[in-house]
Amino acid sequence: MNKPKEFTGRHMLFVMLGFFGVIITVNITMAVLANRSWTGLVVGNTYVASQQFNERTERGKEQMALGWEPVLSVEPGRLAYRITDANGSPINLDGVTMLVHRPVSAAADTEVVLERSVDGSYAADVTLDDGSWIVEVEAEAGLEFPYRDVRRILVSEGAMR
Repeated sequence: MNKPKEFTGRHMLFVMLGFFGVIITVNITMAVLANRSWTGLVVGNTYVASQQFNERTERGKEQMALGWEPVLSVEPGRLAYRITDANGSPINLDGVTMLVHRPVSAAADTEVVLERSVDGSYAADVTLDDGSWIVEVEAEAGLEFPYRDVRRILVSEGAMR
């Protein structure tokens, strides 16, 4: 009869090395992948951003009280922005810029200067890939502070949905 093989200390050493080797390898792989992806950084200095939050909120309330109606349109190859007053008349803007970026990546950030069109809107030839985008519009509108509009949009087949 064959005698059963013994489980020795050497066997236990190999089991422990294998177990912890797998755990350490997975942890290092995950850390490297996380380091190469999105940093999670939204603002450079959270303290300064928190101090500006109430101020920006008040400015937003003042803008809403004007009764202006902003309209953003995204079509294949073109971005357009227009603001009308309560009577439907277009508001004249100066220095209209638009920052278009993805919610979780800085790789596709694009700053666009919009030019006045014949119809009173401000537009630029820009193509957005499908997916979620954040659009930040800033312009001089004769107010104490620049007019600011921030919105999240979904683009499908080059157009806003």
